[in-house]
Amino acid sequence: MIKFFLMVNKQGQTRLSRYYEHVEINKRTMLEAEVIKNCLSRSKDQCSFVEYKDFKLVYRQYAALFVVVGINETENEMAVYELIHNFVEVLDKYFSRVIMFNLDRVHIILDEMVLNGCIVETNRNRILAPLLVLDKVAES
Repeated sequence: MIKFFLMVNKQGQTRLSRYYEHVEINKRTMLEAEVIKNCLSRSKDQCSFVEYKDFKLVYRQYAALFVVVGINETENEMAVYELIHNFVEVLDKYFSRVIMFNLDRVHIILDEMVLNGCIVETNRNRILAPLLVLDKVAES
């Protein structure tokens, strides 16, 4: 099961966070800081799977952006690694350039892919269908 999903820049600033288990706000800040420090300090030659406390971190770097997912021990690391790549491909397909001004749309995409910490959809066209409908409604 996925515990949390983070998008972080190289400066360590969280750009998007979604938690699938209850974590108090002050603990989220500490958790994010530790997780970010842990992932950003690793070299590109090191594995993208990290044991951390009572869960695992799976992360990928895309240019200046890191996507970090916290999972429990029963989740398949490679499946989550591919989920991250699929998520970035969907973002790339939907947005032409800047995504940070459209975080509501990023959340919708993530919600289409992950529900209650479980991967529910990976098909790009089905993930983007609700957004395309929203875009058509907004245009009219």
